[in-house]
Amino acid sequence: MNDHHWLVEQFEAHRNHLQVVSYRMLGSLSEADDAVQESWIRLSRSDTSGVENMGGWLTTIVSRVCLDMLRSRKSRREELTLVSVPEPVASRQDGSDPEHEALLADSVGLAMLMVLGNLNPAERIAFVLHDIFALSFSDIAPIIGRNEVAARQLASRARRRVQGAKTTADSEDFKRKRELVDAFLAASRSGDFEKLLAVLDPDVVLRNDPAFPPVAAWPVVHGAHDVAMGFVGRAQGARPVLVNGSVGAVVAPRGRLLFVLELKIVDGKITEIDMIAEQTRLRQLDIAEMND
Repeated sequence: MNDHHWLVEQFEAHRNHLQVVSYRMLGSLSEADDAVQESWIRLSRSDTSGVENMGGWLTTIVSRVCLDMLRSRKSRREELTLVSVPEPVASRQDGSDPEHEALLADSVGLAMLMVLGNLNPAERIAFVLHDIFALSFSDIAPIIGRNEVAARQLASRARRRVQGAKTTADSEDFKRKRELVDAFLAASRSGDFEKLLAVLDPDVVLRNDPAFPPVAAWPVVHGAHDVAMGFVGRAQGARPVLVNGSVGAVVAPRGRLLFVLELKIVDGKITEIDMIAEQTRLRQLDIAEMND
């Protein structure tokens, strides 16, 4: 049972699954690779003679590794700079691309990865294992060091954040604001200055966050013309989300949150734009995907 070649075969048979599991938990391909490698090290050092379900056992191991990595990540301050944006990833030689698979899956997307990034590690692990990979809470509980009831509560809390708020009686107003934000982001990406001016109030105010170095020199920008100039050709990675229950936007390449844009809309025009990039402030925001 512990024959080295047999272990290699078993691990390779489950490698792609472990890659996708760890990517969904960590939101980073390089960190997912590290988690899978650490899982192999733990497997090679373990007595597997009593293991009946190797796939389940390895999923448990990689989940614990990811939990440790998330806790370590949470405990250190990560600087928000353009250098931190991940580079494009090519497919593997065997034709698999775990990151590509994870991003295209119906159950997870960029915004969800970003939302998960604002959850605490235990919430994130509980949600991913149960809602995406259908593990029972009795299996999840020992992984995160909680009882079954607590594991269920953690996943439920995460689920509410991921699913986003439901539209209410003012759904038509919400729809109009969503369309306005979509138009703003589209005009910014395409560099259409006139369309940017069309969605901005003449006296719009943009408050940049000095924690994001590229805009640190311009803390406040006044007027539609100057604000539009700052967004022309930008917002390539921006996408609309709910920010504290209102329509806003995030820039989060591959789930790595760079900054949030809180937008105030009055009479069909954007009157205020607040950029938030500082980590402490970001963690205080309630960010969720919007149900299309």
